[in-house]
Amino acid sequence: MFLEALHDMSNKTTVGDLIAAFLEQCGVSTTFGVISIHNMPILDAIARRGNIRYVGARGEAGALNMADGLARVSGGLGVAFTSTGTAAGNAAGAMVEALTAGTAVLHITGQIETPYLDQDLAYIHEAPDQLSMLKSISKAAYRVRSVETALSTVREAVRVAQTAPSGPVSVEIPIDIQAAEIEIPSDLGAPNITTLTHSEDRVAKLADALATAKRPLLWLGGGTRHARAAVERLVSLGFGVVTSVQGRGVLPEDHPATLGAFNVHAEVEAFYKTCDAMVVVGSRLRGNETLKYKLALPQPLYRIDADALADNRGYRNELFVHGDAAAVLDQLATLLESRIKIDPTFATDLAAARETATADVAKGLGPYKRLVESIQKAVGRDYNWVRDVTISNSTWGNRLLKIFEPRAGVHALGGGIGQGMQMAIGAALAKTAAKTVCLVGDGGLMVNVGELATAVQEDANLMIVLMNDQCYGVIRNIQDAQYGGRRHYVQLHQPDFAEFCASLKLKHFRITSMDQADAIVAEGLAHNGPVMVEVDMLSVGSFTTAFAGPPVKKAEPEHA
Repeated sequence: MFLEALHDMSNKTTVGDLIAAFLEQCGVSTTFGVISIHNMPILDAIARRGNIRYVGARGEAGALNMADGLARVSGGLGVAFTSTGTAAGNAAGAMVEALTAGTAVLHITGQIETPYLDQDLAYIHEAPDQLSMLKSISKAAYRVRSVETALSTVREAVRVAQTAPSGPVSVEIPIDIQAAEIEIPSDLGAPNITTLTHSEDRVAKLADALATAKRPLLWLGGGTRHARAAVERLVSLGFGVVTSVQGRGVLPEDHPATLGAFNVHAEVEAFYKTCDAMVVVGSRLRGNETLKYKLALPQPLYRIDADALADNRGYRNELFVHGDAAAVLDQLATLLESRIKIDPTFATDLAAARETATADVAKGLGPYKRLVESIQKAVGRDYNWVRDVTISNSTWGNRLLKIFEPRAGVHALGGGIGQGMQMAIGAALAKTAAKTVCLVGDGGLMVNVGELATAVQEDANLMIVLMNDQCYGVIRNIQDAQYGGRRHYVQLHQPDFAEFCASLKLKHFRITSMDQADAIVAEGLAHNGPVMVEVDMLSVGSFTTAFAGPPVKKAEPEHA
């Protein structure tokens, strides 16, 4: 019955219909894109079939960011459609972000008719050597070269995107191939996504090395978001945990055994010196989370990763295990049961380091500590926390506000401004949590402000916390710290956001004093649908400690 439904009772269908049906088999329920003459056959099929929700973004970058956000919180496949040429190029920044984050995204872009391809004829929407561009911003990129290979090419793209280490994959499909008829295949099934196997002998060697550890620490990255059960087994044996920003929530951040993402604070680095082993799992140990690779991590250092190239990357490791984080950690826990004896002071020392780091961050927030407390009290445990690049995220959003689920945290890992709000729309439409909360600055919001209309049109259950200081705050602070206070090009003329939101029929609140925070945050979260809570930073005041870029390693004092 499923195959017959492709095209009434005929044994033929179009490639566009075939792709729509295949995406359904992959469990895709929501897609994003910008409709164009060069993707109409597929989008028309999606609309006629009625089984997949299509969200029309206002720009290609927004569509890809939305697909990225949905995939991160759901653990499934994000799908976005663009046209060819300029439109595919518009998606590049968002593709780089998905590549940095290792998000399984399928980017389907149109292409001009096959008779005119690669001839540099200045054909409408043509981009010379577009495939090379896509390869540079994707985990892999393919072109559908014939009607007969359309399904196999898209199926392989989905397999590659979802196979660890996952990432975004692009597929070009020429418009004449999209519209062409093809016999309905007997197999429309999703690809087989295999889990990496690993060397059990290497895990046994790792267990032997860790068996004598008294104060072992796990550094958890985004590659462990599916491994909570195995992590909890090791924590029950006495392991402590610290996470990257991408690994937040793998262990709930109110668990006494975790340092959360307070990974570079001086108090935590001092604690590292008391640890006698660290196992880095599924993390790239990014430069801005390791003080440009100078953070003094515990030794000996071991590594577990689905990416074979992670071996000795950034930091040298004593032993590397190539494999799936959940499977390796589970075997490791089994081998260490009843073998490892933890220092009885370890847990207390870890908790003290976390408490000191938390207090240090809170002390620098000034009046904004009240905002953090208001949000934490109101959101409960069931929410997605999505952040753009802004001072508030760098000071408190990345660490201080606790999250409790492995996929609840989403952040623009590549450092690109203006992507958080779109990712939050995708996260909200995934419907994995009761509410999605997005933290964004006014500079970042305006980069793709048109997507607010998408949030309203799609009724995304989203609360946007807009930190409005009417400037590029981080750049201003860097200019103050490093350029003699010469503030150039940072002031921003902004709209009256209350009036702007009213024109979009987007509910808006404004906080001008932190005395209003509890009531307004609670009311904003109670609203069903999109809402903006604007924090007027010019009225509220400044942070106690100015943030002027990522922390750097301080020079060690010289000894006589």
